[in-house]
Amino acid sequence: MSQMPQQAALAKCPSCAEPVESGDLFCGACGYDLSVVSAPPQDHPTLTMTGPAGPGDGTPWPTPGPPGPAASPEPHLPTDLPGTDSGGTPLSGEGSGAAPGATPPAGPGGAEPGGHEGGGGHSSGSGVRFDRPDEPDEYPLQAPAPRPASAPADPAQLCVACRAGRVDSDGYCENCGHAQPRERDHVERESGPVAAVSDRGLRHHRNEDAFAVGHTTLPDGTPAALAIVCDGVSSATRPDDASLAASRAAGDTLLAALPRGTHPQTAMHEAIVAAAQAVNALAEEPATAREHAPHQNAPACTIVGAVVTPGLLVVGWVGDSRVYWVPTDRTAPPARLTEDDSWAAQMVAAGLMSEAEAYADARAHAITGWLGADAYELEPHTASFKPDRPGAVVVCTDGLWNYAETAEEMSEVLPLDAAARPLHSARVLVGHALDGGGHDNVTVAVLPFPLPPQGAGSA
Repeated sequence: MSQMPQQAALAKCPSCAEPVESGDLFCGACGYDLSVVSAPPQDHPTLTMTGPAGPGDGTPWPTPGPPGPAASPEPHLPTDLPGTDSGGTPLSGEGSGAAPGATPPAGPGGAEPGGHEGGGGHSSGSGVRFDRPDEPDEYPLQAPAPRPASAPADPAQLCVACRAGRVDSDGYCENCGHAQPRERDHVERESGPVAAVSDRGLRHHRNEDAFAVGHTTLPDGTPAALAIVCDGVSSATRPDDASLAASRAAGDTLLAALPRGTHPQTAMHEAIVAAAQAVNALAEEPATAREHAPHQNAPACTIVGAVVTPGLLVVGWVGDSRVYWVPTDRTAPPARLTEDDSWAAQMVAAGLMSEAEAYADARAHAITGWLGADAYELEPHTASFKPDRPGAVVVCTDGLWNYAETAEEMSEVLPLDAAARPLHSARVLVGHALDGGGHDNVTVAVLPFPLPPQGAGSA
């Protein structure tokens, strides 16, 4: 343990001359601070560094001349003294018997022994100089080695907030600490004539919606477009994984079945069954049991989809996500093509409440049908329509239709050029939900319905 340095004891106070004792820091008579007084120096002889000092080891100084008023004494220089180096070897002139104070003889050309020109006092064996050159006022510093030029930062790794810091593996900016948006927080996608947009919304910490869009051709070469939208059940385990698995399974099933000649309505039924199986499989994965065991509930989501071919519109659903039909000619009435699997819909169907009363109830959005291992029974709903005019099909979650519930309200929000600009229209609809409060995740797909061929039936 280190200690503070101690001052030597004083016999008397330097201020009032009163006696003081060893260890006193202040004078008892006048209060003088004794710690600021340095101890009187003690006379210690200088010892050689090659061995212990003895009685006769002192180095004789040259005898000063007689004092006189007219003559000043000659100064004593370090070179006047004999000495040894650190190894005990006599310095220059000492081994040759030179008298103290004698100047060693110069070598040829005025050089000192050892070949060094100029002021004496250095020998080849001593390693000591007494005539060091003047040191410069400043020493030049070597410039640091240039750093290798780093590669420009990947724009995808830059913070969306400060645009300067890199994003770490946890999704936070190393510069400002801003949390970065997840990949699914906002997703936009186009596939042929169909487009979809999904957004996390303003209240949820993650996006539990998912979608799949695609286009293909039927065996006769007729084009077909499809969209699947899934909404994760927030009260279930891993709702985001459930919606993603269901949308991918349903989309892949439709893209495989339609080119084989499967009727679109049959293909939609098969797609919903495949989606349900994909969600059921999540309940058996270790991640579900590890996170919520033993009181876990199975992953779950809703599903809604549409397939558009010239002259035919097929929809399918389980849950409370919806499909709307909006004609290009807004003088014709729009329509909602699905019925919710919800408490409110059951109350209305049973005649117990009006639609306004049912959807004003706190239990209105409690769903009665969903995809998941703990669903009561899978009952896919499918329906087909033959519109007699061109228009647009809106496939969406309740994150949108909560802000445009009726078909007329949806028609008012949907841009007039929705059939020509589906991606722009999907963005407008998502923006409408966000402007309304964005209380839920929002996912919208827009499919243009082409001019039907002659002889098509009405919706």
